Amino acid sequence: MTFYAPFCLPFIIGAAVMFATLLWKWGSWLYRLPRADKRLILRGLPTRRTLEALWEVVRESLLHRRIFHVNPLLGYMHMSLAFGWFLLIAVGWTETVAYLGLRFVPLQGHVFFKYFATGLEHKPGFDFVMDLLLLFVLSGVALAWGKRFWSRAMGMRRTTKHVPGDRVALTALWFIFPARLLAESTTCALYGGGSFLTGSLGGWMHEHISVLALMNLETAAWWFYSSCLGLFFVALPFSRYMHIFTEIPLIFLRRYGLRSGEKESAYDHFQVEACSRCGICIDPCQLQSVLHVDNVQSVYFLRDRRYGMLRRDVADNCLLCGRCAERCPVGIDLNTLRVNSRDRLRNVPDERRYDYFKGLDRSSGTGKVGYFAGCMTLLTPRTMSAMERLFDAAGEEVWWADREGGVCCGRPLKLAGETDSAHKMMRYNTELFLKHGITTLVTSCPICLKVFREDYDLPGIEVLHHSEYILRLIRAGRLNLQRGTTHYTYHDPCELGRGSGIYDEPRAVIEAVGELLEPAQTREHALCCGSSVANTAISDGQQVQIARAVAEELEATGAEVIVTACPLCKKAIGRGTKGEVRDLAEIVASHLS
Repeated sequence: MTFYAPFCLPFIIGAAVMFATLLWKWGSWLYRLPRADKRLILRGLPTRRTLEALWEVVRESLLHRRIFHVNPLLGYMHMSLAFGWFLLIAVGWTETVAYLGLRFVPLQGHVFFKYFATGLEHKPGFDFVMDLLLLFVLSGVALAWGKRFWSRAMGMRRTTKHVPGDRVALTALWFIFPARLLAESTTCALYGGGSFLTGSLGGWMHEHISVLALMNLETAAWWFYSSCLGLFFVALPFSRYMHIFTEIPLIFLRRYGLRSGEKESAYDHFQVEACSRCGICIDPCQLQSVLHVDNVQSVYFLRDRRYGMLRRDVADNCLLCGRCAERCPVGIDLNTLRVNSRDRLRNVPDERRYDYFKGLDRSSGTGKVGYFAGCMTLLTPRTMSAMERLFDAAGEEVWWADREGGVCCGRPLKLAGETDSAHKMMRYNTELFLKHGITTLVTSCPICLKVFREDYDLPGIEVLHHSEYILRLIRAGRLNLQRGTTHYTYHDPCELGRGSGIYDEPRAVIEAVGELLEPAQTREHALCCGSSVANTAISDGQQVQIARAVAEELEATGAEVIVTACPLCKKAIGRGTKGEVRDLAEIVASHLS
């Protein structure tokens, strides 16, 4: 039996181009990884992390479990295409072995087996399974068509806008399986076989189309099927569908401990090209849902970065709130990629800007507990006054790092992309903290908390947010509180919740002094206040628009007081409501007995 026909040529060329390009891309990215990352890979390979990665590949790359959690219908669409196609390949190879035994069959022999096996006795069991799998995949194709034209029916307000190369690959993919159905059905019409799908359609063709016309149609159908496959394979490495082959190594590399950093690296390529542009990150973005700003969401940021057309207005126009990253089914570290892109686009260190604080120490007090207010807490003095009352009530001796003013923690500069400048500030503050010998550093600002924990090297110093510290005082019995009947609702700050994983502590503190009512979107799905220091593009008026939308949701709980644990959120939400907005420390201080 020969396994070649002229129509195989587009498929063979396409497959060769695809695999050669994949090897070149993967090889160049891995080669350019730093030595430390390569050592992590080598150490991770012989461990259980490899098995865990394999299981994650099955769960996420084939079954798309995360997408199912966000949108079951969308999850089925992705799963039917990915897992269905995988099963068609696996069962198709098994079918070839069942017919021909363990002999070498070229790739096109497996892919177009129905064409080459017309002289063999049909096995109805395989015909049925292959038709069932083809129907499974076709149902996903139908949903993909529906998603493109009727996105709201699929539970999405908007779908992604693609570049021309993506549209070529998308169109080819849409027609691969209908073309396969047509090709196999025409062969069944001429030679018999098939099952409930291809056999039935082939039987109808046999009854209504002449043999000569069927022969011409068969040739055209198999050429069309092969051409769709070939075109898709050639376009795949240069389109959004590169994610099919990039998410798999990304899963392994993540399991081995590789991460993106504040500077762009070779590992970033695996993250950027693992984006399927599914569009799930669009709807959670408040720039889209509230301001109707388009083409700046993470899917477009990654698209533009991948194709080398990223502009500062796209890189800078993001709240870095993490709502999109929380939904991303691939788990791409979107915020870090955004920050290191900004670093490349606008990092211009200027030593002259730092002369004003060299050698300057405005701290006061003594004690092993240090309190760092941060810029925004200094602009919300009631929070600092409340913290002072709590320190006094607990009998805590405190070293005040910046009560009389001081140096920023550095994170706003880092978020703006001026990474090197930010590290200048960080080094100064580190020296200050170590100089005064504190063992615990408390801050009321989640922005400061995140940078202290992730970017500072503070040996021997425990870093706490004031919600964690206050809860510790309450549980230790160091604060005498009178619980009231006031109904509070709590707004999770982005940097405290999604950024640092602190959700329970603020709620426990509120429940120690009153009743807590949760808003509709809370914890990891909480809304951003809109005044993020990470966004340097939206106007003050647009910030207020977002704040009003957030305040409306919080007010809908019926709570008498809105509570947050971030000075920036307090100021922002306060501009969006006429109701009362207070910091966590304020409500605790007001219940001291």
